Amino acid sequence: MTAVHPADDAVAATAPDDDGLVSGMPAYRLGRHGWECPWSSPNGGDCVEVKRLPGGRVAFRQSKDPDGPALIYDADEISAFLRGVKRGLADHLYAAQSSTVFAV
Repeated sequence: MTAVHPADDAVAATAPDDDGLVSGMPAYRLGRHGWECPWSSPNGGDCVEVKRLPGGRVAFRQSKDPDGPALIYDADEISAFLRGVKRGLADHLYAAQSSTVFAV
């Protein structure tokens, strides 16, 4: 009998890639090793963790819910996001809500 993890029920009805990876899949299915927290949050360790995946993809998960969903983005999506952040296109997401200044 195969054990079923509760997070498996939450997988989005999205077609997986050839290797079975799909955005929204439980992060524990990507393995326990290789997750990084490349930046630190000032709110007591509630961090976004990232993991490099095959083919230039990157997975994101919430550090306080390591078995929860992993959002997976391909290399083009990550590049576009980072270019936008560097150009200041995401500044509005935090500037009005916090007096904390984040170094980029």
